[in-house]
Amino acid sequence: MKRRSADETALPLDAELADLPPDLRWREWMGRVEAAIFASAAPVPREALARLVGASCVLDDLIADIRDELKARPYDLVAIAGGWQHRTRPRFIEAIRGASRSPERKQVDLSKSELEVLALIACRQPISRERLSELAGRAVSRDTLAWLRQQDLITTGPRLAQAGAPATYVTTQAFLERFGLNTIGEFSELADPSGAAQV
Repeated sequence: MKRRSADETALPLDAELADLPPDLRWREWMGRVEAAIFASAAPVPREALARLVGASCVLDDLIADIRDELKARPYDLVAIAGGWQHRTRPRFIEAIRGASRSPERKQVDLSKSELEVLALIACRQPISRERLSELAGRAVSRDTLAWLRQQDLITTGPRLAQAGAPATYVTTQAFLERFGLNTIGEFSELADPSGAAQV
């Protein structure tokens, strides 16, 4: 006899919660959304959160209520990379470092020229290496692009519809997470008119 997996026997999630009074229903939705975000290491997309609540729930209002309750807490709910994630408030970062027994994971620092290339990609994507070199006023090496790819900050984009079909480069989800951005459009606030990053 074939044994059913847990997924096959699990009951579907009752997102509507129609049997609960409105105030309890709202509280349950808040708990579900916060639990899903808390349990995830990556930002949780809006679409995933919308599946946890009823059709009558205004997700933005729900998240605003959660954030309001977190005002006195050392962390907040932040829009990052197209989703939502718990983030420690900056004033508590040193306390976390001080309490940690394991060494902090080293975040690789980028050189000024690597940041410039990254900023150009972020502002002009999808962009070819040739166009990057034109805008930078110097040759952008394949090694620089390979290094940024290795750091998961960029990836290849669509090929250009021109002779030789050159590859293009675009930023990644990890780029948004690293720089604390919700969308790539927010990057313009960190770049000056010449496209040089101020990060």
